[in-house]
Amino acid sequence: MAQQLALDIPDAETGTQSAADVDLAVSVLKAFDGDALAAIRELLADADFLRDQLHIASSLMSKGIGRGWKPQYERVS
Repeated sequence: MAQQLALDIPDAETGTQSAADVDLAVSVLKAFDGDALAAIRELLADADFLRDQLHIASSLMSKGIGRGWKPQYERVS
């Protein structure tokens, strides 16, 4: 099991790093020790889990609470 991904990866010089300076792709690969296939598999599993959670939440949420908003399950270019 890979470690929890952290967006704030400490820099050796300053001890902190702003979120704007973090390359998420590099962070993911570091979390999986450079194993790109394992990283892709885990990201796909996470995306599937989040789609399921969005579907459950949208099924339980009344239309009035979202003021007519409906979720999109896939990203549109």
